[in-house]
Amino acid sequence: MASITGFQPPKALYGAKRWLLAGIILAVVVSLFSAQFNRYYLGVIIDCGISIILAVSLNLINGHTGQFSLGHAGFMAVGGYSAAKFSLVFSPMVPESLRPVLFVVALALGGCMAALIGLGVGIPSLRLKGDYLAIVTLGFGEIIRVVVQNMESVGAASGLKGIPKYTTLGWTFALAFITIYVIITLVNSTYGRGFIAVSDDEVAASSMGINPVRYKVTAFVIGAFFAGVAGGLYAHHKQFLSPTGFDFLKSIDIVVMVILGGMGRTMGVIIAAILLTLLPEVLRQFADYRMIIYALLIIALMMVRPQGLFTLAKRKGATA
Repeated sequence: MASITGFQPPKALYGAKRWLLAGIILAVVVSLFSAQFNRYYLGVIIDCGISIILAVSLNLINGHTGQFSLGHAGFMAVGGYSAAKFSLVFSPMVPESLRPVLFVVALALGGCMAALIGLGVGIPSLRLKGDYLAIVTLGFGEIIRVVVQNMESVGAASGLKGIPKYTTLGWTFALAFITIYVIITLVNSTYGRGFIAVSDDEVAASSMGINPVRYKVTAFVIGAFFAGVAGGLYAHHKQFLSPTGFDFLKSIDIVVMVILGGMGRTMGVIIAAILLTLLPEVLRQFADYRMIIYALLIIALMMVRPQGLFTLAKRKGATA
């Protein structure tokens, strides 16, 4: 089991803030020229950024803390609908110059609402393990979908329309870099050793004075917050939300990104998120056979690399 005390973060983390700043600046600069890009390709790139946020945030729960959540799409839905409804209500009251501030507030609200729901679900359910936890989180995700589907205030089954298009390439990848930075620095901090300890052996962690439930709930809340932010970006990118977009299959898509990238491997998960977002688009030329080929490729990849495609080295305490 990983050591909890006396941990010194890798030297690479000392320059993490500079990489974060450089990534945000690059995202903003590229975004300034995004009007010259093909709209379809730009949309796919933004989808990749949103997938990175979802996959990296779920990796904290499933990969670093060793849980198995199937409800990430539910958190995404809570964040997406909350942020979208806030924007729809307040956008007409806010001058054009303050719309970016409104967007930030909407994303923060979406993230906080998702985190609050994550806390409410996490406290009673995270005393469970393995398959039992997966079933509970799966049920939670379906409850969220059904509730939204019957709420007239957010469009019910017909969906929420007319959402302002605030999401840009710059916003998406700036937030993706922030998500990566927060998760990596958290896991590689002294406090973050608790996540690894719980993942390795809950009984041994408890014997050392660590409260596994506390760490699991913390991971759940943080992961839910970033899923909510991703949902807000998604809502202001697609300009339309439908309950069917947050069903069980959406959660499975995110889980596959984490498993394919390598559980607990942040860089591997990032690559897998990009790959699995681009792959269905590349396969569009095969029309009706697209999803069959997609599924067969996933099966083949898992048979060849069941430990994940991008697990290049054995984890030694910290992961990146």
